[in-house]
Amino acid sequence: MERLWAPWRMEYIRNSEQAGCVFCIGADPSGDREKLVLCRTAHSFVIMNRYPYSNAHLMVAPYKHTAELNDLNEEEMLDLFQTLTLCKNVLQETVRPGGFNIGINLGRDAGAGVDDHLHIHIVPRWHGDINFMSVVADLRVIPEALITTYDNLLPAFSARCSGGPA
Repeated sequence: MERLWAPWRMEYIRNSEQAGCVFCIGADPSGDREKLVLCRTAHSFVIMNRYPYSNAHLMVAPYKHTAELNDLNEEEMLDLFQTLTLCKNVLQETVRPGGFNIGINLGRDAGAGVDDHLHIHIVPRWHGDINFMSVVADLRVIPEALITTYDNLLPAFSARCSGGPA
């Protein structure tokens, strides 16, 4: 039997039983580094995915706890997509991917891991980033620690983010 050691997963196992929504982050920015929050705007925020598909996998979510696009007003919708565009631009400048996968999974049957709080994934992609580990072992290799990626991205977001919740 082969073993893959992934000690960082224990945090997920221990925290998975905690009550509450992972995207209901509150208005206090003092814990943003621990939560991996990179940017707060008037109606949405940028957070790193703790279990990424690739390095610098980000998510954009509204503060409003909803699973439905129809529940966002025009201002919230505009802010959400402007924040998504900000993410694309920051990632293009900092990690220089060859492309992006951007997606919204609405509902558990559509693949949403968190199906009660709307969020948009933005996954940077590089030529050849799907290697033999993904194909042979159904395993992803993330080449950089999350907090290192956070620290590398934060200056670019800080220079462009315009405040927190309205």
